[in-house]
Amino acid sequence: MSKIVEEQVVEVLKTVYDPEIPVNIYELGLIYFVNVKESLSGDGFFVNIVMTVTSPNCPAIESLPEEMTYKVEKLEEVIKCDVEVTFDPPWDRSFMSEEAKLELGFL
Repeated sequence: MSKIVEEQVVEVLKTVYDPEIPVNIYELGLIYFVNVKESLSGDGFFVNIVMTVTSPNCPAIESLPEEMTYKVEKLEEVIKCDVEVTFDPPWDRSFMSEEAKLELGFL
């Protein structure tokens, strides 16, 4: 079941866009890790997401995690979502999916 919830979380993350780049944060490679754990009582799941932004000066550094948390916690099975922002490793274009590179003209 946690795999299904993880897939739902990824689909939700694909609806979140960096306001300066017309590609979703998942395809941009800003999501480093999605961890889904079932609660001890078995009544839902806790989600932990580790992400980065394109630069430490990114104006969306606060709004993106807030939007992600809000949207992921709307999933019926999710009890709580925590988003951690890291800069290790620093983001670069190699993290982008082929689809994102094509969309932004890097291919």
